[in-house]
Amino acid sequence: AEADARRDRRLKELSRRLDTYQNGNVQMGEELHEMRSVVAPLPEKLTRLEQRDPTSLSFDQAARLVGMGASVDELTQSCGLTQAEAELMSKMHKG
Repeated sequence: AEADARRDRRLKELSRRLDTYQNGNVQMGEELHEMRSVVAPLPEKLTRLEQRDPTSLSFDQAARLVGMGASVDELTQSCGLTQAEAELMSKMHKG
């Protein structure tokens, strides 16, 4: 009877541990699926960035700088814009 009781306790303990491992595996699987959905579009986004016109990055940066109060001279120095481009950006994006 004592041996049966020990065996039953051991089986219950092993069953509990197995449940814990299975729950952990399910949770890891869900997290892996979530990570895949985040990572999957990255190669396409990277390709789009690599193919993007480098001057458009300067214009985006210039627009942000104008919004922060940058002068025309600061735009020409920071973004590599011509004087005319910087003046136009300044006029277009001043709030």
